Amino acid sequence: MGFFDIFRNSKQQTNKFNEAFFYGAKYTENDDADLTKYIDLAYNINPDVYSIVTQRANKLVSIPYGVKEIEDKQSQKKLNKLLGSTKYDLTHSQRLKALELELKAYNSDEYEMPIVRPNTNQSWDEFFNLTEIFMSLTGNVYWYCVAPEDGINAGQPSEIYVLPSHLIEIVLKDNANLLSAENPVDYYILTEYNRYTKFNEQNVVHISTNNPNFGFNGEHLYGQSPLRAAWKNIEASNKGLSLNINTLKNGGVFGFIHSKGTPLTQPQAVELKERLKEMNSNSEDLSRIAGISAELGFTRLSLSADELKPFEYLKYNQKQICNVFGWSTALLNNDEGGKYDKQKEERKRVVTDTTLPNIKLYESVFNEKILSRFKGYDNKCLQFNIKEIPELQADLKELTEWTTKLLETGTINRNTQQILLGLPIAEDPNMFIYTVKDDIMTLEDAILPQDNLDA
Repeated sequence: MGFFDIFRNSKQQTNKFNEAFFYGAKYTENDDADLTKYIDLAYNINPDVYSIVTQRANKLVSIPYGVKEIEDKQSQKKLNKLLGSTKYDLTHSQRLKALELELKAYNSDEYEMPIVRPNTNQSWDEFFNLTEIFMSLTGNVYWYCVAPEDGINAGQPSEIYVLPSHLIEIVLKDNANLLSAENPVDYYILTEYNRYTKFNEQNVVHISTNNPNFGFNGEHLYGQSPLRAAWKNIEASNKGLSLNINTLKNGGVFGFIHSKGTPLTQPQAVELKERLKEMNSNSEDLSRIAGISAELGFTRLSLSADELKPFEYLKYNQKQICNVFGWSTALLNNDEGGKYDKQKEERKRVVTDTTLPNIKLYESVFNEKILSRFKGYDNKCLQFNIKEIPELQADLKELTEWTTKLLETGTINRNTQQILLGLPIAEDPNMFIYTVKDDIMTLEDAILPQDNLDA
């Protein structure tokens, strides 16, 4: 069943107001009233918003991911705690500890995703890309699972869709208590103009950002969009871009042409205007030359682009928009502060502060609400391989020097060094032996003879 088939086959109403009272449904009130503006007036027409959100989404899906089997849940919890507390900016000792925990927590084998594609229209990369786009813009993501209600595969998703977050409304249960432990959500409604489509609560996974705007009408059940705090900057940015276009169209500032001596008569003024229009529309060089017997003057009525400094305001708004998205202006082809070293540091910062926290959120929800519904995936989990992120990889020279010291003091073996350097493990048994610097020997063989005699 395709995405649009779902809408065609589902129950649709044309008057949501009457339906709400007839069935007793209680629609929540999102205090951020119009989420569509974040799509229509920001992502669709503002180049800064589009660039930032696209970079965020593309960065997320550039990180390799797959399904792994959990061998030790305690080690997995310790690993997640370590990564969360350090924001993934690991020291050498923390990196070694994380490696140790990872080797204990997960089986080295990697398994296929539970279904080849989440739905007929998307790959998994496109699925997670769109997830990040909606989370960035609206603060909400809704994953809709199509699953049979009975049979041997009852409850197991056959298709998973990312619903358009800006068109979704939450409907509460009758007499729902928003302060109790019970889930107050009855179902979800996708509203488009005067039509809506109902999605049962058990088939929808809702992920949202934190929203401090509590309300007894369910306002806090929606995530808060980052753009809510920067909306004035969005409006100012859009206005600045429009004014820039108008200035270019008008050819600069506007004002009045007038005679410095005898005033121009009405016919003379009209003829002068027509001649100027003719000169402007003709591309011939000589058409730009005209003669007139009277001395003319020009009184300006608007400020020039240099006086308005629109690009200074655009830069200011761009910086504020980057701030709310947890991104950097240095990554937007910005000439100021955009040199290699600066970009390198900023790429690492946005990955550790923005991309990876979202990854851990998606992993957690996907494993708990999606992967657990598939047979044979009870003890498995989705995992993004953060070791493959270039921004988080230590300098190879520094890492080699550090691991060599550990190897020479017998702290790690050669295969552990291989792993830390991102190289494959060798099957040779000697690669698992701990050796020291003075000779290629085991620690036992390296003990001084007099120590053996004393023993």
